[in-house]
Amino acid sequence: MNTDIIIVGCGVAGLYCALNLPKDKKITVVTKNEAPKSDSFLAQGGICVLRSEEDYDSFFDDTMKAGHYENNPDSVEIMIRSSQEIIGDLVSLGVRFEKDGEAFSYTREGAHSKPRILFHEDETGKEITSHLLEAARSRANITLIENFTMVDLVCRNNHCYGIIGHDKSGEYISITADYTVLATGGIGGLFKHSTNYRHLTGDALALALKYGIRLQHIDYIQIHPTTLYTNKHGREFLISESVRGEGAILLNSKGERFVNELLPRDVVTKAIFEEMKKEGSEYVRLSMAPIPEDEIKAHFPNIYKHCLEEGYDVTKEPIPVVPSQHYFMGGIDVDRYSKTSMERLYAVGETACNGVHGRNRLASNSLLESLVFAKRAAGHIADNYTKNENYGELAVDYRQYEGYEEKYRQSVLDAIEKEKSRNE
Repeated sequence: MNTDIIIVGCGVAGLYCALNLPKDKKITVVTKNEAPKSDSFLAQGGICVLRSEEDYDSFFDDTMKAGHYENNPDSVEIMIRSSQEIIGDLVSLGVRFEKDGEAFSYTREGAHSKPRILFHEDETGKEITSHLLEAARSRANITLIENFTMVDLVCRNNHCYGIIGHDKSGEYISITADYTVLATGGIGGLFKHSTNYRHLTGDALALALKYGIRLQHIDYIQIHPTTLYTNKHGREFLISESVRGEGAILLNSKGERFVNELLPRDVVTKAIFEEMKKEGSEYVRLSMAPIPEDEIKAHFPNIYKHCLEEGYDVTKEPIPVVPSQHYFMGGIDVDRYSKTSMERLYAVGETACNGVHGRNRLASNSLLESLVFAKRAAGHIADNYTKNENYGELAVDYRQYEGYEEKYRQSVLDAIEKEKSRNE
């Protein structure tokens, strides 16, 4: 198969990149599972925005402080300065953010010095991503292929010519393109406890390791402080940071509060682990008692419903919560236009690292960062578009990919451990 631009992944980054590419280009988007099975659909809390020029310094400082000042300040500035434009694009696509009359409503989350987060109930990611998906499906120049797994890059002399992958039946094909964009999401499938979908296993990272594509901070992995504790297997259910932003408190087994819930995620996580160790328990408790019942049901209907299904009425009792792997701050090293160290290859979203998040991501910066730098990738491709040189005859022995899943998974885990050891 041949296309102009191939995008691997259909979360907010992949879809928004596709929508911002020229309409005269043939764009193919492939995704490893069904289109709605991306982590972007799972994002609960919201999306940050620069409310006014007066908030710029505060927004910048909050992001840098949460990231332990290891952030790339230029990338942080680009993200913040682009935020209002991004929100305008989303609203034009039909995204419905909560309003108070004609004005937007804003919520606050941990490590934010003031409310600057737009939201739609407690399913902001679903609201945004579903509208992007609908828009992409309506574009005649965009083809979406579901249940297609990338297993390799087509590359030579540090130039990318497309990808190799297989469909659900295991049939392999090559898709060649002028430009390739990796938007494969996080690495939660590598961990026993994660809020991510299980099929997100760092495929793009494995290929970056295989071909020497530059990586950055791959040991920077964020643990979310509050996921619903359960003995069931599978993806952990996230209890949004917004719940604590609206007043929920963390309690130990004695009903005592033991941490400031609005500190950065890594700090709260550490406090929870310490409390669990001290008590010899497997979880702590999150009480929503400070939040009015009608506000819980209006702002957090999905969380309320899910907890009820698990046997907990959050309006009447605390719920058991435990930290779980949530987000990947490291990834494939990219510049301010999301370009990787391989020619004609871009990376956007969680699989990329442009330095915005530093060592620890500030709550609700993920959707914004993904959208901002996906649009910049699309713009850079459009502004510099040239046809790929003739890559010659492509002959691939697909038997070489037998057992690739475990091999690729182990290569990523080994690289993370190696980076951890080096930094220690």
